[in-house]
Amino acid sequence: MVAVAPPVGSEADPLSTLDALESEAIHVLREAAGEFDRPVILFSGGKDSTLLVWLAIKAFWPAPVPFPLLHVDTGHNFPEVLEFRDRLVAEHGLRLVVAEVEHWLADGRLVERPDGTRNPLQTVPLLDSIAEHRFDAVFGGGRRDEERARAKERVFSPRDSFGQWEPRRQRPELWNLYNGRHQPGEHVRVFPLSNWTELDVWAYIAREGVPLPSLYFAHEREVFARDGMLLTSGPWGGPRDGEAVRRATIRYRTVGDGSCTGAVESTASTVDEVIDEVAASRLTERGATRADDRLSEAAMEDRKREGYF
Repeated sequence: MVAVAPPVGSEADPLSTLDALESEAIHVLREAAGEFDRPVILFSGGKDSTLLVWLAIKAFWPAPVPFPLLHVDTGHNFPEVLEFRDRLVAEHGLRLVVAEVEHWLADGRLVERPDGTRNPLQTVPLLDSIAEHRFDAVFGGGRRDEERARAKERVFSPRDSFGQWEPRRQRPELWNLYNGRHQPGEHVRVFPLSNWTELDVWAYIAREGVPLPSLYFAHEREVFARDGMLLTSGPWGGPRDGEAVRRATIRYRTVGDGSCTGAVESTASTVDEVIDEVAASRLTERGATRADDRLSEAAMEDRKREGYF
């Protein structure tokens, strides 16, 4: 009789779903570190990229993380996120490369958008930084449940010499075998969290005690409504005429450019309370709180084709 392995997470196999996801992500991180010469982790200070850093620390412990972090700073980041970024880097002895959008605006390589949003402006600094530092593998925190275009990715997702993504170039990935071959000048985006959901991320954060920026938890803040979202004023501008400011108890489900990242009204001040809230939600965090994903039905896919995260 042929023995059949029990399903992961069954009573016969105590390996939990989180253990399996962690094991897969660590395998991907180690595989890329062995296959590529100059990997880098895209780091925004958000929960997914922070989780990537946490997994990288576990993957290579007790050695230091063998590749740097790359943060594309729009100049419209929340102060709490920048403080968290610098604290995390210092605590774990990480290397940080910062590409400031302001520098590209100052020398004319970019121009401000009429709507004041800088999130789409990150693509050029990102690709320029990849080329300058000759990064050949770029880890991202993309998950397949957050946006439809993400679901078209593979774990190893090749980009051409212009940093552009083409769905038809995606390669089969069978039996956890990943193909990182690429031509000179090209690079590969690597997504260790491909099989995670937002709820998985929060459950793992709870289990491991992963630190996060305070924005993810309920706090009082002055906000105004725009296009069905709650925004807060800052260096990115706002509110406009007719947009009334009020004080509310809110939290952020995702953190990014302050001009297009909305908050949700919430009293969830602990990880467990956030998990309960996320479990009851029927919208992903990007669909609920990212204005740049509402520009068109294919907004994310269009940006990915240009070289976006």
